[in-house]
Amino acid sequence: MSEYVLELKGITKIFPGVKALNNVQFQLKPGEVHALMGENGAGKSTFIKVITGVHKAEEGEMYLLGKKVDFRGPRDAQQAGIAAVYQHPTSYPDLTVTENIFMNHEIKKNGMIQWKQMNKEAQEYLDQLDADFKPTVEMGSLSVAQQQMVEIAKAISTHAKIIILDEPTAALTASESEKLYRIVEKLRDEGVSIIFISHRFEDMYRLAERVTVFRDSQYIGTYDVNGITNAELIKHMVGREIKDLFPKPEVRLGEELLRIEDFSRTGYFKNISLKVRAGEIIGLTGLVGAGRTEVMESLCGITRPDEGRIFLEGKEIFIKGPGDAMDNGIVLLPEDRQKTGLILSWGLGRNVTLPIISKLTRKGFIDEKAENELSKKFLEDVDTKAVTIFDAASSLSGGNQQKVVVAKALVQDNMKVIIMDEPTKGVDVGAKAEIYQIMGELAQKGFAIIMISSEMPEILGMCDRIYVMCSGRITGELSRDEATQERILEYAMEKEKREEAAER
Repeated sequence: MSEYVLELKGITKIFPGVKALNNVQFQLKPGEVHALMGENGAGKSTFIKVITGVHKAEEGEMYLLGKKVDFRGPRDAQQAGIAAVYQHPTSYPDLTVTENIFMNHEIKKNGMIQWKQMNKEAQEYLDQLDADFKPTVEMGSLSVAQQQMVEIAKAISTHAKIIILDEPTAALTASESEKLYRIVEKLRDEGVSIIFISHRFEDMYRLAERVTVFRDSQYIGTYDVNGITNAELIKHMVGREIKDLFPKPEVRLGEELLRIEDFSRTGYFKNISLKVRAGEIIGLTGLVGAGRTEVMESLCGITRPDEGRIFLEGKEIFIKGPGDAMDNGIVLLPEDRQKTGLILSWGLGRNVTLPIISKLTRKGFIDEKAENELSKKFLEDVDTKAVTIFDAASSLSGGNQQKVVVAKALVQDNMKVIIMDEPTKGVDVGAKAEIYQIMGELAQKGFAIIMISSEMPEILGMCDRIYVMCSGRITGELSRDEATQERILEYAMEKEKREEAAER
């Protein structure tokens, strides 16, 4: 018997013109949580698809419990006890949780689906995960965290002994991530082996015993988590030292650029007042449901506040829609770059120039030469890695997609205030450092930046001042020198503190 439940040797996968995996290896022990890390494009997703039978490798061997296996497709992998839970749940939103859990392996008797038994078993799987919803609800009514829970329940229902979790915390809040950690630990204690793919170091340190690093489609090494430093791990992942992950430049702050006073919207936020100066980066943070994004959407005219005033460069302005915000130089980079930040099927250049396309139009025709020159300049300014400006936005990594969104903001020559909502969500460590570098350069040029973020390290590392929200209110304001993780969490959990005091 092998000491490994899963072992891959010399795996090479070639797509037309691209070697997606080049002689990689991997070993997973029984009952182990093993982190797999690397930049976007390192080969992690292709590797998962080889393990799960989606792709067949041109070279290499795979062993399960010491026996060589050769999967012809995903069903072979599933029958062998391997399941994958992807970053974006591959669910059927109009079907129930039970139907999603038992998709392609329904319980049947005499050709008839046994709904009662399936609902009963689905409830048992959800109970194992401490889920707070019923198996009869529609999948589309659940949050992302709840949908991931269903995907894990589906893996359990197939009696999987190896579960691959692909960026499971990317879209989760701190409290949701904590719940996922407990689920993973419970599965591990029950003997399930888990491959945990993540860009977040806190995931690795919390759960994994070992970490394997891929870079440029190649295997770099496997390390004990307790025996490797952040700096060493980053160097293995990106191939160079990142001496300063948070390159926050010293900026002499200018006059106040933007101020909002007494912003309120029933059911979402109340009496929000904040300000930001030229060259300043302020953070807006808090737990899920705190109302951070909702405040900024109202500022930008996406929704309408019930009351409140906006001052730009000392003068009151009135924003009735997103066009008014853009005309006044206030730009929002949305949290979900794929759904609301980019048109994925379009080329990079056209995505960048979309906000100013009317200025490039003459007698009903777009001046494509001017458009191409302009988009190329701004994409180069933010160091977007792509072959041409005509590449589809969907073809880029998450970090490069985010750079395109930044270029799209920069092309608006009247821009004064940039609102970045979760700017490094789902982005690898190398691209994060590059995005922070861009933020610092924008601050040096005198732009005011508001960063909404759930990531404590970037809030502490990049912000001059931090506003903390809880339940639709600002519960604390901290300077860079005053801010600590503990103080931010204290303000972020103000509601819980009040409720505990009331109970006493």
